[in-house]
Amino acid sequence: MPPSVMPDESHPAPNANRRRAAFFDRDGVLNEDIGFAHRPDQITWMPGAREAVKRLNDAGFLVFVVTNQAGVARGLYSEEHVRTLHRWMQQELHAIGAHVDAFYHCPHHPEHGEPPYRADCACRKPEPGMLLQAMAEWPVEPKGSFLIGDRDTDLQAAQRAGIEGTLYRGGDLDAIVAGIVAGIMARSTDVG
Repeated sequence: MPPSVMPDESHPAPNANRRRAAFFDRDGVLNEDIGFAHRPDQITWMPGAREAVKRLNDAGFLVFVVTNQAGVARGLYSEEHVRTLHRWMQQELHAIGAHVDAFYHCPHHPEHGEPPYRADCACRKPEPGMLLQAMAEWPVEPKGSFLIGDRDTDLQAAQRAGIEGTLYRGGDLDAIVAGIVAGIMARSTDVG
């Protein structure tokens, strides 16, 4: 089953000018992972998270969120709750001049819930389906693109999608992103 994208997003043609992309896991990277967050009052942004997104926007990167949301399969909340939360997060980002280009979520779980949510799928990380969908729908240049996640499954998804992965263990996310971007820019200058 395909991952879900926010229904109000418009997608440029994949053959438009290709750009590097940053992919973020959500819970544990952009916001504190409290387990099955699905309302704005449950969200505490990680240090430097919003600023990291703005830094990437300003550097010309596409920015995507790719998040497993098994709480849907478990019946704890609906996909509309996920979309509503993502719209709220987007508003919070807009307040500082930042934005996420698209949010992707996997509502499936192989062992919990009922069909269609109880399913082995290609979008639940460590599978790369959400990343591959974003790469198909947006003009992503894989070289120089990266993912930041807080679990090995995130890094496995990045590897399977052919991009770099960084394990986030806490701290100032903006400082971490600044270092990643500086490294990418230095490598592209060396090659060019």
